[in-house]
Amino acid sequence: MCHGRGCGPRRGATDNGQSAWPQPASGAFQPGDRAMPQPIPTARTDEIAKFDALAARWWDPSGPMAPLHRMNPLRTGWIGRRLAAAEGRAGTDLSGLSVLDIGCGAGLASEALARMGAAVTGLDAAPAALAAARAHAGAEGLSIDYREGMPEELAAEGRRFDAVVALEVIEHVADRPAFLAALAGLVKPGGLVFLSTLNRTPRSFLLAKVGAEYILRLLPRGTHDWKMFVTPAELGAEARRAGLRVTDIAGMSPVRGGRDWRESRDVSVNYITAMRRD
Repeated sequence: MCHGRGCGPRRGATDNGQSAWPQPASGAFQPGDRAMPQPIPTARTDEIAKFDALAARWWDPSGPMAPLHRMNPLRTGWIGRRLAAAEGRAGTDLSGLSVLDIGCGAGLASEALARMGAAVTGLDAAPAALAAARAHAGAEGLSIDYREGMPEELAAEGRRFDAVVALEVIEHVADRPAFLAALAGLVKPGGLVFLSTLNRTPRSFLLAKVGAEYILRLLPRGTHDWKMFVTPAELGAEARRAGLRVTDIAGMSPVRGGRDWRESRDVSVNYITAMRRD
């Protein structure tokens, strides 16, 4: 969630020259070996279980996912306009474009993108959330391909999409560089990757952790680990090492007591970013 100033990665941020993928140890797979290496999982099983337990109430706009319901029009509208513009289209016309929604949960963003005309694949490792997603999409008459699994597995299949979306996901993964490398491998060359997440600042600790989970109880306790939040500078540097270049970034700020959200220049808490694969 974005609330700060100077939303982009700092101009002074530089790469450290290290690969985004874990380096092979002695005896590990090398080119020429017969067997392909297994994808390195980036998902944390405790995080999967946490969100899977919320599946039954995911689509309740007053339930534990209420903040996502209120934020969703801003997130998906921001994505839709930029993706359409990249294709030379007006508005949010995504007709015929393939979009992968990673960490789709019960499908809040997937359904919004499908209504814009995109051919959406929703990917999640939480089976109960996916069951809720399939049931809701069916009731709405939407055709969305929901799959259980992890991005590394889909990348290993050679799948490629016009755009990849991962909203409020990266702050829950076990290995950010590997996750970003998987996203880069899943988008077509020149395609766009969209991420929304939380900045690691004192303000985000007070508002998104203490305030949202313990005082206002907008989210279930334990939803977030503040230490897993990522600054725009960190995210930009890690993205570059994965072959992704940040092209746009904006803050997402609550208004009317959190009943609505608006785009802002404040990235100190919530922010959303677009990246292009080189």
